[in-house]
Amino acid sequence: MEEYLGEFMGTMVLVVLGIGLSASVNLKNAYAKGADWLYICFGWGLAVAFGVYVSGAFGADGHLNPAVTLAFAAFGLFAKGKVIGYIVAQFLGAFLGAVIILIHYYPHFQMSKTEEEGNIVGIFST
Repeated sequence: MEEYLGEFMGTMVLVVLGIGLSASVNLKNAYAKGADWLYICFGWGLAVAFGVYVSGAFGADGHLNPAVTLAFAAFGLFAKGKVIGYIVAQFLGAFLGAVIILIHYYPHFQMSKTEEEGNIVGIFST
């Protein structure tokens, strides 16, 4: 059970740090607005590394991605009986991470109108 918690927490950390970085770079009035590609690549690299570290601290394998889990299971490098549990934990961790980012950056989503940014989905605009 600890390894499922590890995949959950690791995936959540990956999403919070990675998507949080992307939101801070792209949303209006965010602190990292206009950061260059080196900042983004380095930040995503750290997000993946910290996600794997958190996952490993709980005794999980640090897949953090259903595609990785399925690939390891397909080639016999991972127990097939754990695949569904890992994938469920990864989906739930990613969902919770996305909710945390949505709550944290909600005012920035409100300020970033579809007309101004062009790539923001207008579900938050009034």
